Amino acid sequence: MSPVWSRIRRQGATGFGLLLLVGALWVVQREFRELKVADIGAALRAIPPVTLWYAAGWTLLAYAVLTIYDRLGSVYAGKPVSYVRTSLASFCAYTLAHNIGFAAVSGAAVRYRFYAAWGLTPVEIAKVIAFTSLTFGLGALALGGLVLVIEPEVVPLIGANSPHWVMRGIGLLLWGVLGAYLLLSRIKPHFTAFGMKIDLPGFRMALAQTMLASVDVAVTAMIFYALLPPAPGLTFIRFLGIYVASYTTGLAASVPGGLGVFDGAILLGLSPYLPTAEVVGALLIFRLYYYIIPLFLSGGLFIAFELGQRRKVLARVGTLTGVTENFEVPVLAGLAGLGGLALLFIGALPVKGSLMEEWAGHLAAGASHFGASLLGSLLLVAAYGLVRRLRLAWGAAIFLLLSGAFAVWLRGEAWWLWSAYLLVGGLLAGTGASFYRDARVLAEPISPGNFAALAAGAVCAITLALVAYHEPVRDESWWSVVMADDAPDSLRFTVGLCAVLLLYAAARLLRPARLRPLPWDNAARLRFAALGAEAPVGTEAVLFTDTGRAAVPFMRRDGAWIALGDPAGNARDSTTAIWRFRDLCERHGVDTAFWGVGDANLRVYNDLGLVPLPVEGQPGRWLVAPAERARRIEDAITKRA
Repeated sequence: MSPVWSRIRRQGATGFGLLLLVGALWVVQREFRELKVADIGAALRAIPPVTLWYAAGWTLLAYAVLTIYDRLGSVYAGKPVSYVRTSLASFCAYTLAHNIGFAAVSGAAVRYRFYAAWGLTPVEIAKVIAFTSLTFGLGALALGGLVLVIEPEVVPLIGANSPHWVMRGIGLLLWGVLGAYLLLSRIKPHFTAFGMKIDLPGFRMALAQTMLASVDVAVTAMIFYALLPPAPGLTFIRFLGIYVASYTTGLAASVPGGLGVFDGAILLGLSPYLPTAEVVGALLIFRLYYYIIPLFLSGGLFIAFELGQRRKVLARVGTLTGVTENFEVPVLAGLAGLGGLALLFIGALPVKGSLMEEWAGHLAAGASHFGASLLGSLLLVAAYGLVRRLRLAWGAAIFLLLSGAFAVWLRGEAWWLWSAYLLVGGLLAGTGASFYRDARVLAEPISPGNFAALAAGAVCAITLALVAYHEPVRDESWWSVVMADDAPDSLRFTVGLCAVLLLYAAARLLRPARLRPLPWDNAARLRFAALGAEAPVGTEAVLFTDTGRAAVPFMRRDGAWIALGDPAGNARDSTTAIWRFRDLCERHGVDTAFWGVGDANLRVYNDLGLVPLPVEGQPGRWLVAPAERARRIEDAITKRA
């Protein structure tokens, strides 16, 4: 495989997701231009209380349907688990995966924790995970095909600009894929493809999957539909098409909860039927019901389960905070990212009559458009660093959240809005111990590249701060200035270049360093021995930290690179070494695994989304690997030379 194609394969999905996110932000910014927070508040107050109860009922039904996924999955795996237990696993896994989406609390890892405690083997757990992952797709195929055949024009942006026969053809193709799945389940449920053995459920189980998934998608869409006021022409079938297309787009963008992408697609799809304020009001309630409230409920349930089921492991680790930290960091990173998106949208709202205008004048009030959008963009970058547990990102995110709260307060927005930024900033400030990873720019001598990034960031920030008071700019967000036809070309170029360079500089200072593992030759052996450790049998390469005080010996297997034991060398640098090895595996598109590790770093491995399996014949030693690949990786290790 060529280096270019390999790079596209590894980063293509991320690039596509960024394109979708940028497009969604443009849509939302366009829709928000004439919108006021007061309009959204009025739309929320206009929702009848009985409608809120109806939506809550549909939410309960939606999660009840989801619980059946896991029950059927355990039956498919050949190890039926009681409905009460599968309900717990399903609720926690789906709510955490829907909201957060990060590897540390992915649905697969959460399911592994539950089902391993209930006696399922890794292979059986992998079957449950595969079954539940596939089921939603079947519902999307069934209902998506139905909508495209009946109402082909409702798909946002694409439907109105494509011939109906093309859209109907796509709908029939979706049905064809679904039919092929059902047919294979009937005539040949066991076969080998691409070197992998595939076990499909029987025909009845596959049919139940399809029906269950279709009901799930329809009921979830009904939550949103129930919150919308009546609109001429907006039938449930039409809304279902808009919802399925929007939700699928959010999934394709790989953004937690489809944040921004799902919202932009919904706004675009519903714009011919309803005012923006009413759609945004319904969208906020939908996210509260389907995402936020279940997230906190499932987080509490999962923590209670962990404390009850894994006391011995937690005692060996030495602290009970390891469990909660698996949740607090990605949750806070997600909330910081949500705050960044909100600032981007707030930057598109008018500020006439706001506190800032009365206190600082119209010039400063107009500049708040530009400033809010810039703060939001930087907060999104900081959220990326929070996921990787960087101390630098932690400090930057707190500063940006406090700045965002101040900007929102000066704009005269609702008290609960700026209070939310203060709340997230306060929660983040209390979790400093969870951010234990040094950024490269702080842990090492400043390289020419990092110095250039710092200098460029400072120059661009000052330039943008000065430009924000320029007449054509101050009433716009930074990206709308770049796309404005009536702005001078020199101004558009300056704003675009400075904004992109500023964001690039911030991302560069938070990104993992370029990783170059060393082949296991004499030089590497001598350098490793200087750390006072002996390399395990089977070592093929070694990855050192930039300081050289810690190293990870590893071997390469098909689809996974496996570190052999805990990092050697300085204990304080071990965490950095573990994360750098994970980054190396991610860069090469392979799974990360550690063989024969002790208890000292279990919390860090847990942060990476890896689950521990006891090593047979080696008490107190663990294999930590992705849940769905654990057994295959263990087999690969036992066959090493």
